Amino acid sequence: MEDNKLVEDNELSENNKLGLFSLIALVIGSMIGGGAFSLPGDMAKGASAGAIIIGWLITGIGMIALAFVYQNLSMKRPDLNGGIYSYAKAGFGDYMGFNSAWGYWLSALIGNVSYLVMMFGAVGYFFPVFGKGNNLASVVCASIMLWLIQGLILKGVKQAAIVNVITTIAKLVPIFLFVIIAIIMFKVNIFTLDFWGGSTPSLGGVVAQVKSTMLVTLWVFIGIEGAVVVSGRAKRRSDVGKATVIGLVGTLVIYILITLLSLGIMNRARLSGLDTPSMAYVLESVVGKWGAIVINLGLVISLLGATLGWTLLAAEIPYIAAKDGMFPKVFAKENKNGSAVNSLWITNILVEISLILTLFSSSTYQILYSIASGAILIPYFLSALFGLKFELMSKEENGRTKNIIIASVATIYTAWLVYAAGLKYVLLETILFAIGIVAFTIASKENNSNKKKNYIFLSYEKVIALIFLVAGIVAVVMLATGKLSIS
Repeated sequence: MEDNKLVEDNELSENNKLGLFSLIALVIGSMIGGGAFSLPGDMAKGASAGAIIIGWLITGIGMIALAFVYQNLSMKRPDLNGGIYSYAKAGFGDYMGFNSAWGYWLSALIGNVSYLVMMFGAVGYFFPVFGKGNNLASVVCASIMLWLIQGLILKGVKQAAIVNVITTIAKLVPIFLFVIIAIIMFKVNIFTLDFWGGSTPSLGGVVAQVKSTMLVTLWVFIGIEGAVVVSGRAKRRSDVGKATVIGLVGTLVIYILITLLSLGIMNRARLSGLDTPSMAYVLESVVGKWGAIVINLGLVISLLGATLGWTLLAAEIPYIAAKDGMFPKVFAKENKNGSAVNSLWITNILVEISLILTLFSSSTYQILYSIASGAILIPYFLSALFGLKFELMSKEENGRTKNIIIASVATIYTAWLVYAAGLKYVLLETILFAIGIVAFTIASKENNSNKKKNYIFLSYEKVIALIFLVAGIVAVVMLATGKLSIS
């Protein structure tokens, strides 16, 4: 009987594994949320066409380098199934691994609140009762959507991934329609008008414009690590790296086309003044009202898919970390379908609380979101840095120099992203990491009870924790006294 049960469990586990197409859809679905539909206006606000091209070139090089780092690590370190969390832990110790998982988790769950608010704000285009997505009707419907998604994931990651594939395809249809029509309607004379922004002094020089452009691209690629995070659920390890690179390159091409083609339909000044989602109004200007309707429908579907994808990722990281002894044990429980049941419940309860906060205090929610959104950049930097460290210490000569160069580019780029997010946000994020000290202490005590250790932090980790604690307290005091703001 025991042997039969073991076979059944193995078959169930195999049935819940994700193939290449599902992994690609998870990467694309996680990256393409609401930001893609606002790119034309967001980019045009701070840069001309020439600067935007340079910005995309730099971003493309940096993100492709990061994707190759993930691909390389997924092949050479198949034992690290937690992706960005595992890389930080393997490279820089338990506490930094925990902080990587902690920051990523809170970023993901609060980001989901943003997706839900944006989703019903988009629905408000068709049904004004939902307003901008943060009134009572929106919160009630968003809550229903949240728990329906939870129910789907609890039935198994494979089932949720299938739905994610469907929503990813559905969101790409209006985007491809936009691209095709934009190619047909593209006007070179509009695109080349004030190409470097010289006649618009308020934009500043080319360098300032490029920085403005890259501050927009900073956020639209979050989700590149989607396949890496769920690598433990992949049918084939090699698919993880392939999905990351294919998903990244495909998304990059889509973003570049959306941005540059829009500049050939409307001049920069008009684009910068469009409401969100600006893509809808660009298409409406050439085909009429139905263009805006199609894009807004695409936005709703896109945000639904992004919410599903990020709910999967948000639950997966603490689940993997708990199984590894880095998060409290409560997060490690699975249900009979192999879903991270407790991690999912805890994550979505916190999402629900944050969602309700939008009813009473949009500023409180904005503070939470601003703190968490920047924290996700830390795991990216630690992943790239580990990739560089791994190659420098590797004795394998084949391709080593190339991999070191790629990892160096990814490390420099991700370090710049942390800097570009702003020192103010780095200070705010120390609040998040200071709170994490409690969770790390609980997890360490649970884990150390089996290993007979008499310490929680290593010497250098005590210094890091103290810095987080002091800086976090300072940040809270500065917020309370108005000396630090998120505006």
